[in-house]
Amino acid sequence: MGSEGGAQTSGPRNPFPTVDVVVERGNGCVLLVRRTNPPLGWALPGGFIDYGEAAEAAARREVEEEAGVTVLLTDLLGVYSDPDRDPRHHTLTVVYIGRSRDPVTAGDDAAEVREFPLDSLPELAFDHARILRDYQHFKATGVLPRPTP
Repeated sequence: MGSEGGAQTSGPRNPFPTVDVVVERGNGCVLLVRRTNPPLGWALPGGFIDYGEAAEAAARREVEEEAGVTVLLTDLLGVYSDPDRDPRHHTLTVVYIGRSRDPVTAGDDAAEVREFPLDSLPELAFDHARILRDYQHFKATGVLPRPTP
């Protein structure tokens, strides 16, 4: 199937699959990483799912790489796929909730790792402020976020 002007498509364009993890620290705080790569800022630990890797395995790997901790995944918060959620390209993220009490150590593309109380969060990258609002609502009510219309 050709197109006028000689341009041809090479196949479907799909969002890039990613994972993010709300890591509970047992003291009412969540773990955030300060990114060293654009977009800069504070974010939930997370990243791209590798080819052949399950989303759950990617979530555990990313938390360990960025924060130096092992995480026990406890819940699936939801899937976030707004085409504008990442300024670099269209991503689709699977967001997990997990727990870890290990001491943190910044690694991979994290300049810093810190615990933050939910009522005192820094400016967040991507759509992570929305994700954390959904998380707070879930923790308060037990109700998972509904798909956006």
